Amino acid sequence: MEDECRGGRQVLAARGLLTGSLDGELAEHELTEAARRVVTELGVPGRLVELLDELAAGEGDPHGCARLSYRHVLGFDKLLLIDGGPRHMLRVHVWRPGAGAIGREDIHNHRSPLASYVVRGRLAMELYEVAADGPGGLAAARYEEALAERTASWTLRPAGPARLRLTHAGRYAAGSSYALPAHTLHRAWCDTDEPAVTLFLETGARRRRHTDVFTAAGPHPGAVAKVPLAVPEYLGALRGLAERLRAW
Repeated sequence: MEDECRGGRQVLAARGLLTGSLDGELAEHELTEAARRVVTELGVPGRLVELLDELAAGEGDPHGCARLSYRHVLGFDKLLLIDGGPRHMLRVHVWRPGAGAIGREDIHNHRSPLASYVVRGRLAMELYEVAADGPGGLAAARYEEALAERTASWTLRPAGPARLRLTHAGRYAAGSSYALPAHTLHRAWCDTDEPAVTLFLETGARRRRHTDVFTAAGPHPGAVAKVPLAVPEYLGALRGLAERLRAW
């Protein structure tokens, strides 16, 4: 796919940074820290605006990236910037305060290690672990989440009750970053009256077959459809985001 993509200066530089920093045999803790350094370097507002401008002008792979950009069930807009195949997915997330979504309260993990850099605004985040049976902790329903065969829907298979224990709570302001191993249970949300923008990277050749989702907010539907953006919507979203970042 990447051989067919056009690339301006920032697009090519971002691809080079991704492959140069993250390819190779790295232990998971090395991969998460390398990913944190990458999003911190690429997420500097001036550099990110230049990257968004190039992508909004049609550089990269607008058709492929639009197909993988949508409103996420956790309540943020998810715009794919660079599709590095099975190894790297660089996205920008736009979090809106009070955004309603099916899974906005879900605690979850990921298929591969991740890193996120807060470009504008602020996120709150909590980390959890599965607690031993007994009193205390947060009672939740557990699901295994995967992509449905031959569709772009998320599917959720009930996996029984669980109890979770909060291990960390923090706030991440603009200019801060975090990196998490794939299995880490967490939830994040915009906790201010202004939108938040984060640069998000999932990386690693070894991806888990499913993720774990825990909810205390009642049962989930068995499947939730992804509604991808059309190419004009995708390019317009990138252009609008670049304009907002310049104005901030």
